[in-house]
Amino acid sequence: MAHDISRRDFLDGVALAIAAGLAPATQARAAAGAAARDPPALGGLRGHHAGSFEVAHALREGHSVDLAGVAVSERYDLVVVGAGISGLAAAWFWRREAGRRQKILVIDNHDDFGGHAKRNELRVGDRLILGYGGSESLQSPHTMFSPAAMGLVTALGIDLDRFKTTFDRRFYPSRGLSRGVFFPREKFGRDVLVAGDPTMTVADDLGPGLLNAKSVRDFVAGFPISEPSRAQLVALYEQAVDPLAGKSRAEKRAILAATSYRDWLIRICGCSEEAANCFQGRTLDYFALGCDAVSADDARKAGYPGFAKLGLGRSGAADAEPYIHHFPDGNASLARLLVRSLVPAAIPGRSMDDIVLAPVDYTALDRDGSLVRIRLDSTCVHVRNAGAGVDIAYVRDGRTERVAAANVVLACFSAMVPHLMPELPAAQRLALAAGVRAPLVYTKVAVRDWRPWVALGVHEIAAPMSFHCRVKLDYPVSMGGYGFSRGPDEPIGLHLVHVPGAPNSGLDAREQFRIGRATLLDATFADFEERIRDELDRMLGPGGFSCGRDIAGITVNRWSHGYAYTASTLFDKGHRALLARARKPAGRVAIANSDAGGDAYAHTAIDQAARAVRELIG
Repeated sequence: MAHDISRRDFLDGVALAIAAGLAPATQARAAAGAAARDPPALGGLRGHHAGSFEVAHALREGHSVDLAGVAVSERYDLVVVGAGISGLAAAWFWRREAGRRQKILVIDNHDDFGGHAKRNELRVGDRLILGYGGSESLQSPHTMFSPAAMGLVTALGIDLDRFKTTFDRRFYPSRGLSRGVFFPREKFGRDVLVAGDPTMTVADDLGPGLLNAKSVRDFVAGFPISEPSRAQLVALYEQAVDPLAGKSRAEKRAILAATSYRDWLIRICGCSEEAANCFQGRTLDYFALGCDAVSADDARKAGYPGFAKLGLGRSGAADAEPYIHHFPDGNASLARLLVRSLVPAAIPGRSMDDIVLAPVDYTALDRDGSLVRIRLDSTCVHVRNAGAGVDIAYVRDGRTERVAAANVVLACFSAMVPHLMPELPAAQRLALAAGVRAPLVYTKVAVRDWRPWVALGVHEIAAPMSFHCRVKLDYPVSMGGYGFSRGPDEPIGLHLVHVPGAPNSGLDAREQFRIGRATLLDATFADFEERIRDELDRMLGPGGFSCGRDIAGITVNRWSHGYAYTASTLFDKGHRALLARARKPAGRVAIANSDAGGDAYAHTAIDQAARAVRELIG
């Protein structure tokens, strides 16, 4: 085992009493010490890290908030709960609409701003490797962004056309690399990696002509499955007949909406169980659900095979913008641009390029006298309309603090709002609680070179029945003085995705997410590291990879509450009405966050922030 891998194990069993002035400082904050001033450089378990969730969990489990004797210490025009993209955008919109002299406080339970837009910094020698620990790109901005979202990114200085030159889409294809699929021995009898995947799905950074794909027959010929199952998969890709012949377009759409993709493969298209297993986990990265819990209609729109002869038009994958609007640290740079706009003293610079390597002065985020203050390591525990304003309490370093605000935007998880505001109507609390987020893990592995990938002919691997459903070389993006790894002898970052759940259990999405969340919170860094090393050695070993020699650092971004809940035709009816009820303002409190929009996109988070501010300003 390499000895220079940094780690910070999960702190199990931290019990916090929520009582004014009595609760001890969290062990995680004390352990981090001075290093907490540079959160992106911390390795080990990040995301929902130790010290960020214990107070909230105690509140959820019924611990009371004792505000007796806690006086209001500060007053603000606006308090925002949550320093993710939605919370920072809410502060930005408020300043634009209400004036730049407004006093604003943004509080967040994490040790860094950005929420899921998490920045990871790893080093191999003197080489800096930037990574995205969560929210990764601005998806299809020219077609999906509202005027509010487009106005914000433009005002921050983001030139969307700039990504056409900073993201080198031809970098891997020009080196003969393709996408591959890994079949683990536990499910398929032997470990096999097959290069040349011809599948193009929605949110694709490559597109036609850049896949270096094999023919379907040659690709499927390498699968470790029976010959009849291979023939079924070829027929699926090369579909010659309409499997719903005789049905009207409306009838077809109804069947697709009510049928899972796995059932579509087996019951409608006649595939075997082992053939269906070749797709089981391929939907995890995008939907956070296996194909047993993704509708056939969503799979069709995402670009999966089996629908070509239905006569329902092109899939979404065929029409989507290239997935290239990506900073080297993902949407962490969007969060950093927002912070620079709100607190200029914290981050120097003027452009979307220089934000990439700009240092952050965390001591400037919450400075006396600043009109906008961002207060980290602060978990909100109480929000109540009081007279013409709002009373807010939060716990920081084990102490309960209390502030008053004329207005509040709750840009935290919707499921947490009922615990913060018990005054809300019962129907609204139930609607908010329905926003069960999908668990998700983005792991960054710094390796000393990527020669094994070249030897194997791949730059990305789908692993539909493995612990990690996706393993890939980082996006080839160079910007603002940060240079991507230009050759296979240079260090690079790997991106690994794990989504826990309960596949093929018959459970709906929310129940699968709850089971997966519990699994994540029980796992230690050592558990993840064991899986990382095992699967990388098995996938890449035939190309000469050795974890003990090649891994230089690991950061595991554990999001027990990851993607915002998105409605599915398999499980949800009346979801729009549910969202409208959940985000209804209460007095001087408005609700933002991507939860309120029912989609896990950065532009959804921005749109919900704009709406919340409009509701308060009227």
